[in-house]
Amino acid sequence: MEHKPVRDQVRHVRLHGPGPSDVSDSVLEALSSRTIGHLDPDFLRIMDQTQEMLRQVFQTKNRMTIPISGTGSSGMESLVANLVEPGDRVLVVRNGVFGGRIADEISRFGGEAVDINVEWGKTVELDQVKQALSGAGCQGLFLVHAETSTGALQPHMKEIGQLVHEHDALFLADVVTSLGGTEVKVDEWGIDAAYSGTQKCLSVPPGLSPITLNDRAMEKVRSRRTPVESWYFDLTMIEHYWSEGGARKYHHTAPVNMIFALHEGLRLILEEGLDAVFARHKRNAAALQAGLEELGFTYIVGKPEQRLPMLHAVFLPEGAEEGKLRKRLRSECNLEVGGGLGDFAGKAWRVGLMGHSCREEKVHALLRDIRSVLESEPEGSGP
Repeated sequence: MEHKPVRDQVRHVRLHGPGPSDVSDSVLEALSSRTIGHLDPDFLRIMDQTQEMLRQVFQTKNRMTIPISGTGSSGMESLVANLVEPGDRVLVVRNGVFGGRIADEISRFGGEAVDINVEWGKTVELDQVKQALSGAGCQGLFLVHAETSTGALQPHMKEIGQLVHEHDALFLADVVTSLGGTEVKVDEWGIDAAYSGTQKCLSVPPGLSPITLNDRAMEKVRSRRTPVESWYFDLTMIEHYWSEGGARKYHHTAPVNMIFALHEGLRLILEEGLDAVFARHKRNAAALQAGLEELGFTYIVGKPEQRLPMLHAVFLPEGAEEGKLRKRLRSECNLEVGGGLGDFAGKAWRVGLMGHSCREEKVHALLRDIRSVLESEPEGSGP
């Protein structure tokens, strides 16, 4: 059987789901650069530059700031594998799908995940954190800064970090959706370790998970009672490969071209300026929100200040068929939006405005096409 090249099988689709996001031409060009060795001096220089740019985007001085080989979930597994030992108790804020994944991961590595359960669409309150921390001792608290399944943005990050440190625990964060699209202040907020993904607001294809750990977190890694159970994600070995300016020790073959792409994605963000990038996401989010509400959509997150600018989780207008309309957008308009997850499956959309997908002209086109499919539905199926 003869197969056509991939380029002849995949048509252009505008990406406005929960990830991946649209990728700029210059990032794609970087991805298609000539492959070189993972210990080549030119590549080592690119590695150093990539680390420094990641620090700027994470807003941290952490030496251990690197991209892990693998998608965003590899960052989650890396932090849990290294920072959680059998018997460790870790508080986990569960207000959506991804808090549940963290709890599952902790259990798989022998830790005890102690849930702080929060209604989906809401965020954890400081009093809930205080109460949970005042119970039996724990080694850390893990939360999702930007919960992609509900569109909720967690406030009070600095205050939560202070509470966690008062109990001599680690403050751990999932910033997969927020990094590069809204403020993530690792050092100022007291986050000891965090992970993200390339495919959302960094607008790089999926395949890497940027992580950052401060000295406090790395001391926990180095003083473990037991070896890290994952060889692939063992940071006690990986850190020697990413040791800037020194003799690097081979651990595994780095995804060279993906790091080229990440380098370019970070360069574009810093060229525009973090403040300008965040303002663009807020400005376009306001325009999208106004347009969606005019069409009869309602937001899952009730408090406007706790809604993600880059991910809009919305209930459809009364009578609209979620799956049918989403398929029509894909087939008729070459437009992808995401369906609901968990409690909201079949009831909601998750509409992304991430990174390169977050442009004024793209918001207008997105709203135009959504309006078109709603208005062309049989009577009673839309607004």
